[in-house]
Amino acid sequence: MRNKLITIIFIFIFLYPFYASGQKLVNSPYARFNIGLLEPAGSFRSMGMGGIGISLRDNNSVCFSNPASYSSIDTNSFVFDFGLDYGMNLLSDGESRHFSDDMNFDHLLMGFPVTKRLGVALGIVPLSNGYYKISETVLEGDPGYDPLTGEYTSNHAGEGGMTHFFLGTGVNITRNLSLGVNMTILFGQITRNNQYIFADYYNVFHNNNTERLHLNGINFDYGVQYAATIKKDYFFNAGASFTSEKYYKSNYENLSVRYTAYSTKDTLVYTADSTKALLPGTLRLGISFGKKNKFTAGIDYITSGWSKAIIHGSEGFLADTKSILFGVEIIPDKFSNYSFIKRIEYRLGGHIEDNYLILNGEQIKEYGMSFGLGLPMPRSLSKANLFFDFTRKSGSAANLHTENYFTMGISLNLYDFWFLKQKFN
Repeated sequence: MRNKLITIIFIFIFLYPFYASGQKLVNSPYARFNIGLLEPAGSFRSMGMGGIGISLRDNNSVCFSNPASYSSIDTNSFVFDFGLDYGMNLLSDGESRHFSDDMNFDHLLMGFPVTKRLGVALGIVPLSNGYYKISETVLEGDPGYDPLTGEYTSNHAGEGGMTHFFLGTGVNITRNLSLGVNMTILFGQITRNNQYIFADYYNVFHNNNTERLHLNGINFDYGVQYAATIKKDYFFNAGASFTSEKYYKSNYENLSVRYTAYSTKDTLVYTADSTKALLPGTLRLGISFGKKNKFTAGIDYITSGWSKAIIHGSEGFLADTKSILFGVEIIPDKFSNYSFIKRIEYRLGGHIEDNYLILNGEQIKEYGMSFGLGLPMPRSLSKANLFFDFTRKSGSAANLHTENYFTMGISLNLYDFWFLKQKFN
């Protein structure tokens, strides 16, 4: 057991620098605002079911959306889950299209029991992604052309994002009731650059503006689950989790300079602010029902008060969010000795959401559907989880484009019995 533990810790430490330094380079102009695009929260099992997870209790997965679920981890077991995803984004404004794609690490998760009634989990998951690249050239005769300004090219780029590290525990209070809490550490930085280059390159000043937003701090997620047996092998679960609003340490810098082709540079504006940033509270509710080792169906409702958030540079762009997530998992015959196809876990789901971004007075809308597979490994409770998700972001107001976002992910969910004493040498 000790050698296995050392191996897993080594893998966790080895993969973390790649996770922390990597960024999903999928271009989305919507990432230009607030803290970037909010990433969906959940394991890849959850993602294949539309993102549900508030009421799920799984003995060989880490369902970190509700820390009360950690009490369901099997005694004497250890769960390790790491995954990567591949994203593609097709932008369209009705006249032109742009395609971008990238692959990156998505998450690192661990879970293990402390006692028969208490489990612990930890991991690192993305919160937001601030990557984008936008370029526009205005020539004489274009709608935005001004003779006083002349022809010019504007380049806008962003990078970075926000990340959550969590450590939590869940405990069975009674046979049916479980409580849990996560401590979450938020950290990350987003950098945005806006550059204006004029056609009369050698005879005018050009402008460059750089913004940097850094956030860090600690918050807590609280969860509760009620699990009931309806009749033999049939179950009904209800869950809720809550994250309170929180002021985080915030460092914001804004630097505007003008320069010439001959390297002459003047600072136009420089501001630095170290006041707090307020991120909103989130309420999550969910129910699920099914038959043990046969099927699971569930629905989640999530709401968050982003309009009350205080983020440097985001005034007027924040809106409250509401999300409905739903999904189902079917296993034809989990214990089949002859058919691998029957042992596969088949998942299907969907989601309808209000994005937290408001532009031109209109809140961006999202809707999508997902499909997933759980591929069991031979003679083990470990499995490979795959999911595919299609999400569309759009608005009906003028100058709002549509994004068709495709995501594919694969994770290894490793399960083993770690704390059993050997009876024979």
